[in-house]
Amino acid sequence: MKFCSECAHPVELMVPPGDNRPRYVCPQCATIHYQNPKMVIGSIPVWERGGELQVLLCKRAIEPRYGYWTLPAGFMENNETTAAAAQRETEEEAGANIELGQLFALINVSHVHQVHMFYLATLRDLDFAPGEESLDVRMFTESEIPWDDLAFPTIRQTLEFFFADRARMREQGQASSGYGFHTQDITRPMRVADAP
Repeated sequence: MKFCSECAHPVELMVPPGDNRPRYVCPQCATIHYQNPKMVIGSIPVWERGGELQVLLCKRAIEPRYGYWTLPAGFMENNETTAAAAQRETEEEAGANIELGQLFALINVSHVHQVHMFYLATLRDLDFAPGEESLDVRMFTESEIPWDDLAFPTIRQTLEFFFADRARMREQGQASSGYGFHTQDITRPMRVADAP
């Protein structure tokens, strides 16, 4: 940040009185500009018929990670709930009509100042299509997931949590308590490979 959004004066990075970390402060009008983590919200859209479960993934048409696969997700907007953000992002990126379920995963990505949250979701139909930010949208069974071509560690971790819960539910049968709620901290930057 270079200039104050209140008065346009150049800002200075300093620890304000009573605070414990550097903030951008305007010496002209004394406005403290707080910068807080961004929320990335998405869904795990699934379709299950005849005992076969498939997950809907989007191939990114934007950077970062152009050409890699992801769950439909994006930044939460102001005046929006997390559930509304998950619904909107799924519609925008995959053109998918979903019934939103429970919050499934919360992953802190502190080195990029983000929190990623994913909801369980059931596709209402198979009428989906790539949005402007997607090159392709496809259904994948667990064995078909392009694990080496997933866009971000949060996507891999969420899918691993999801399929581990599915395996546990199959093993436990009627005794299963269903899907869990999962948290994870990702503290190291990802190693960037060449695009697929």
